[in-house]
Amino acid sequence: MKAKEDWVEKAKKNAALEAVKHVKDNFVIGLGSGSTAAYAIEEIGYRIKREGLRVSGVPTSYQAFMTAVKSEIPITTFEEHPVLDLAIDGADQIDGELNLIKGMGGALTREKIVANASGKLIIVADERKKVKVLGENKHPVPIEVIPFATKPMTHRIEEMGGTPYLRKSKGKVGPVITDNGNVIIDADFGLVRKPAELEFKLKSIPGIVETGLFIKMANVVYIGKPDYIEKIERKK
Repeated sequence: MKAKEDWVEKAKKNAALEAVKHVKDNFVIGLGSGSTAAYAIEEIGYRIKREGLRVSGVPTSYQAFMTAVKSEIPITTFEEHPVLDLAIDGADQIDGELNLIKGMGGALTREKIVANASGKLIIVADERKKVKVLGENKHPVPIEVIPFATKPMTHRIEEMGGTPYLRKSKGKVGPVITDNGNVIIDADFGLVRKPAELEFKLKSIPGIVETGLFIKMANVVYIGKPDYIEKIERKK
């Protein structure tokens, strides 16, 4: 078991290190959330110390913010920099068209805003995240919902053929609350063969803030494997 954990962490780190090679002097960077993105943030911090790299970052979550502060990366905001040079983030599932499911860390809305504001979105992950079809292995689509609309959203998702679960907090009683003050419904739709269509249907429902479906947003994906890094670029 330990050997498996070791290669997974090594694969994550190697993918992150490859992604950080895209970072250049004076870049403003979107800093993603999650364990793999954290390796990228730490590497950017190392480059600042080693090379005198001058960059600033917009974190996608409190976790990313704290990792960036610890790594001594200057923090900026959209008020100062509404357009970012690139963003580096992780993913929960990645299909052959580089469509993504994100949001198991709860930061999907801010991650999507940052991705949309970036000139390039670079995704880092280990090979377990690569799938033929989104939704494999009963992986849910995270959906951020205004708390007032939780029950109606649950009903609408069921009408669409999904199985919704209000995400519960592991550290306290009650649901997970996002950085935006909302709740998350994890909805199992089975195999998502038409992710763009599902995204459109969900986003048309009042009360849904954002979904974890990232359609045609990733430009480059680095997949960490035990002995090498696979680079995949989205076809233009």
